[in-house]
Amino acid sequence: MSKSNLVVKTNQLNSALQNLSLPEIRIVQLAIVDARETNTGLSTDKPLRIDALRYAEMFETTRQNGYKRMKEAEETLFNRRFSYTDDDGKVIKSRWIQQVRYLDDEGAIELVFTLAVVDGISRIDGAEDFFTSYLLEQTASMDSIYSVRLYELLVQWKTAKQTPMFELEKFRDQLGVEVNEYKAMCDFKKRVLQVAINEINEKSDIKISYEQVKKGRSIAGFKFKVLAKDKPKNEKQEGVRDVNTADMFTVEGLNDKQLGRIVRNPIFMAEYNHLVSPTSPAGQSQQGWEFEMINRLKKDASQFKNRPIKDYLDY
Repeated sequence: MSKSNLVVKTNQLNSALQNLSLPEIRIVQLAIVDARETNTGLSTDKPLRIDALRYAEMFETTRQNGYKRMKEAEETLFNRRFSYTDDDGKVIKSRWIQQVRYLDDEGAIELVFTLAVVDGISRIDGAEDFFTSYLLEQTASMDSIYSVRLYELLVQWKTAKQTPMFELEKFRDQLGVEVNEYKAMCDFKKRVLQVAINEINEKSDIKISYEQVKKGRSIAGFKFKVLAKDKPKNEKQEGVRDVNTADMFTVEGLNDKQLGRIVRNPIFMAEYNHLVSPTSPAGQSQQGWEFEMINRLKKDASQFKNRPIKDYLDY
C-alpha cells in the first residue's frame, strides 16, 4: 500500500465534534489523500478537485452513483461545522470548507478548505507520531458513518492498545449522533456502537472491544481495547494487489498491465471511443481513459465485441 493513500489528521481535528454524513466524510478523506498524491497539499486559496470517477473507484460504486453522492454532499457540506479545543484550552469553531463548486458537466467537485482544516491536515513529513493516520482503504468498504468515525477515534490508540474513557455525551457527539437519536442506552449500543464495532472488526486492520464505565447505576462512558490484527503469512503489502497477477475480476486471465496495454492500443481506442463523453475524465486524459476502460472490461467485457480482446495486445 502506497503512502499516497494515507489519511493523516491532527488528533485534535480527528477528535473534533462533528456530524458529517458518509458521503461528506468520504469527500474529506479523498481530499486529504489526493492533496498528498498530487504533491500540492491543501490550501485556503487553491481549489482541490475530486472526480466522481475517483470516488467510484475508491468506494466501489458506479461512476453515476459516485456523481450522485458527491452532488448530494455538496449541498450540505458547505454548512457543516465542527469544534475542538486548542492548545490554550479555548474552544474553536469552524466550518469544514469555505468554498465549493460542482462541475456538473465534468462530474467533479472543487473544494477550498477553511484555515482550521488546512492547519489540521498535513502530509507525512517525519512528524507522523503526532498525527492520526490510517489507510483510506480501511474505511472505504464501511457502510455506517458510525463505523468510520469510531475507527478514526480509536486507530490513534492502536499502539497503546487501550483508550482512556470516552465520556458519554462527548462520545455521542464525536460519533455524530444527534441529541434526540438513540436516547435509550440499549438503542445506542445496539444501533450505533455494536454496528460500528462489528463492521470495524470485520473490515479493518484492528480488532476492538469495549467496557462500560459506570458512575453509580448510570453509564458514564466507554473504554476500548484496540488491537492490531495479525497479518496473514506470505501476505503482500497490505491492500495492494500485484498488477502482474490476474484476479477474479479481470478478463481472460489478463493482468492489469496487460489490460492497460490493450486499452492504450490505438485500434482499441478508435473502436470504443464512442463509449465515453468528451467532457468526462476518460475523454480528457490518457490516465482517465485507461482507468475507466480497464474497469469496464473487468465489470462487463461483453460490450467489447469487435474482436477477441487479446488481439489488442499486439501493436
